[in-house]
Amino acid sequence: MNLSSFFKDKNVVITGHTGFKGSWLSQILKQLGANIYAFSLDIPTNPAHYELLGVKFSRDERIDLADNSKVSNFILESQPDFVFHLAAQPLVLESYKDEYRTYLSNSFGTMNILESLKQYNQDCIAIIITSDKCYENTDKEVSYKESDRLGGKDPYSTSKACAELITRGYSNSFFCSEKSNIRVATTRAGNVIGGGDWAKNRIVPDCFKSWSIDEVVKIRSPEATRPWQHVLDPINGYLNLACKMTEDINLNGESFNFGPESSYSVAELVKKLSDNFTNSEWVIEKLTDSPYEAKLLSLDCTKSSDLLNFSQKLDFDKMTQWTSNWYESYYKNNEQNLTIKQIEDYLNLNDK
Repeated sequence: MNLSSFFKDKNVVITGHTGFKGSWLSQILKQLGANIYAFSLDIPTNPAHYELLGVKFSRDERIDLADNSKVSNFILESQPDFVFHLAAQPLVLESYKDEYRTYLSNSFGTMNILESLKQYNQDCIAIIITSDKCYENTDKEVSYKESDRLGGKDPYSTSKACAELITRGYSNSFFCSEKSNIRVATTRAGNVIGGGDWAKNRIVPDCFKSWSIDEVVKIRSPEATRPWQHVLDPINGYLNLACKMTEDINLNGESFNFGPESSYSVAELVKKLSDNFTNSEWVIEKLTDSPYEAKLLSLDCTKSSDLLNFSQKLDFDKMTQWTSNWYESYYKNNEQNLTIKQIEDYLNLNDK
C-alpha cells in the first residue's frame, strides 16, 4: 500500500507526539507529507527523541488529556482527517507510584478524545492505541486474541482495559451510527523497542544508558517473555489500518493486535542487543520484592494478517540490530539522523 497517497496534505492529529512511539510516528508522517497537529502533556524524557528530530508541526502544544475543553478545542480547530491517540502514562512500574494520574490519563483522557471526536463529527479516522497488557493475563503460554477477556492486575494494565471498554462503548453507541462521520478502531501492540527511547525502568534504554558509560547491566527478570517488535512495525500497522478504514466500513469499531509471530525472553533480547553494541556486559540479578509484572505475554495477530495483510517487516535479529545500531550511532559516533535513514529503509522494505 502506498502510504503517501493517503497521508500527503492530510490533517493528522497525534496525541503523545513527544513520547518515544509518538516521535517516530510524527517523523514518518512528516516524510509522507502530512500536516501534523500534535499535543502532549510534556516532554517526558531528557534526552528526548522528539527534540532530536526537530519535526516541523503545523501545531505543537502542551495540553493535559484530562482538560476536556482544551482537548475538544484542539481537535475542532485542527479539522483532522486522521487521529492517532498515543498520549498516556505508559509504564507499568510508574503506575504503582501514581495510580490516580495513570487512570486519569489512560482512561478518562481517552474518553475526552472520543467525546471531542463525537462533537467534531466530520469525516475522520481515529486510531486509539492502547496496549497488549489490556488483556486479562493468566501467565499461561497462550497468545491473546482480540476477543479475549480484558483486565489486568496492575493500574497500568487495567487503565488500558478501561480505555478499550470506553472506546467500545462510544463506538457501539455513537460512531457506528448512520449519523456519525467518525470511524474508530483500537490497537494493541507488543513491547516496542527502537532508537530514541529513554523512558525509566524499561529494559532497552536501561541497557544502552548503562553501556554508554561502561556499566554492567543487571537483569531482574531474565525469563519474562514479551512480543518484542521494532517501533516501526506497529506504526506501520496503525497507518495501514487507518488507510484500510477509509475503504472498508466494516473495520469501524474493531480492535487489532500488532505483534510478532514469536515472543522472546528478556535474556534473549539483552544478548542480541549486546551482540550489536561494542563494550556491553550484562549479568542476571533477580529481584524478589519488585511489584507484579506479567511474566508471559504473546499476541495472536491472525485478525490483522487476514483483514489488513499485516506482518512484521523486521524479525528479531533485524529489530535488535537496528536498535543497537541507533544507540551506537548516538552514543559512540554522535550522529542523530539515523531515524530518518531507518524510516527510509523500512518504507523501501514495504515497497518490495
